[in-house]
Amino acid sequence: MSCYLGVDIGTSGTKTLLIDAKGKILAEASKTYGLSHPKPLWSEQDPQDWWDATVATIRSVLRKSKVKKAEVKAIGLSGQMHGSVFLDKSDRVIRPALLWNDQRTASQCEKIEKLAGGRKKLIKMVANPALTGFTAPKILWLRENEPKNFAKCKKILLPKDDVRRRLTGEYATDVSDASGMLLLDVKKRKWSKQLLGKLQLDESLFANVYESEDVTGTLTAEAAKLLGLTTDCVVVGGAGDCAANALGTGVVNSGTLSTSVGTSSVMFVHSDEVKIDPAGRLHTFCHAVRGKWHMMGVTLTGGGALNWFVENLCQELVAKTKDPFKVLNAEAAAVAPGCEGLFFLPYLAGERTPHADPDARGCFVGLTLKHTRGHMVRAIMEGVMFAMRDSLAIMDEMGVPVKQMRASGGGAKSPLWRQIQADIFGHAACTINAEQGPAFGVALLAAVGAGEYKNITEACKANIKVVEKMPANTKAKKDYNERFGVFQELYRSLKSDFKSISNLDA
Repeated sequence: MSCYLGVDIGTSGTKTLLIDAKGKILAEASKTYGLSHPKPLWSEQDPQDWWDATVATIRSVLRKSKVKKAEVKAIGLSGQMHGSVFLDKSDRVIRPALLWNDQRTASQCEKIEKLAGGRKKLIKMVANPALTGFTAPKILWLRENEPKNFAKCKKILLPKDDVRRRLTGEYATDVSDASGMLLLDVKKRKWSKQLLGKLQLDESLFANVYESEDVTGTLTAEAAKLLGLTTDCVVVGGAGDCAANALGTGVVNSGTLSTSVGTSSVMFVHSDEVKIDPAGRLHTFCHAVRGKWHMMGVTLTGGGALNWFVENLCQELVAKTKDPFKVLNAEAAAVAPGCEGLFFLPYLAGERTPHADPDARGCFVGLTLKHTRGHMVRAIMEGVMFAMRDSLAIMDEMGVPVKQMRASGGGAKSPLWRQIQADIFGHAACTINAEQGPAFGVALLAAVGAGEYKNITEACKANIKVVEKMPANTKAKKDYNERFGVFQELYRSLKSDFKSISNLDA
């Protein structure tokens, strides 16, 4: 029997699963870890936590599945995008990694655009504008604010690629994850020598770039022994978590849209060609499908907004019940669409698409004495979906075809949230037979890399099927169309106030 591991190194934890040659999940395991916020809107993590969780979860699934170590032929890696791991000449981590939702780099983004010759020229070089979440501004921040640490730096890796280094000893990345560093020529699928030169960054700082299904190395003897595997086990390029989730939901053809509600929320559409939003609102990245691309909009706080509400404002409920989300879902379901005039702007960590505004703040607008906890929960759900619809509106504007919408992530497990999604987007919310998202997607990549399938498109077609379609409610869809305009206007009205609030904290 041949088996394949998929490992997803996420923001809140790592999830690992093992599949057989037919895509059947034999075992899965997860391990959580924390992150730190040294200052408001800063977000950091210790790369050692990712490695410890990877080791623990791989060993767990091997123990649960009882497969022989020689049967595990390949490993696929997925990971949170944009994070920066700074290594010295001895491969020691120099400082905690700066994460995708860290917002400290606004001035560095401005500098990058200036050095590139302006926003339009930057987008021409790397298909995207400079955003605070991306890796390139984090590198400049280190150089400007921690020069001693920058002087020690010999390699800069993304989160999943630091795990790969520990597995194989190789410095490698894949085109989908590398796209989010703001240093890749997305059209040519290789590092942008032009931009690296303008930023005075040496290409030797970065990993070799591979297609997602390519083999990047084999396990070292040390890693194989630690994990209980063999040195014949290969590690493929893998993918950034958004592209990996798209594979895990079968979004590998034109016209298919993936909506993922996790800690953040993502609108992801496949493209056979390079299509670039000239205004830079949507990201254009390489897809994990060889020679293909995708467009993506990111809402920085998706399901994380509901988690924030539960953790900080529902402690009594958490103490009384094992499943506070079930209780809150029921309360929210009893509230009519539109929450009787209550809106929620989910910008708890600033916002990326379409505003690229690190100063944006989360807020409830329209509260009255009539509103209850259920109203607030539903308003959070609706607010996240309205924010995601901002991305869909740009896709429509660009003429990107959307024929089918596939819902995934933690939010897709809630029938209420799926219905709200269908009603606000105006498309049936389809769910599929695979619920594991990124980990499943890169497990399929591992199977491709080991020769089980000809390519990832074939692997997805063989293993992923739509099992349910939740159509939009005509009346709710009409009501939400009217409210969407109000939601958009609220941000425009508050934008300068968000900046003033941010300046108070500076």
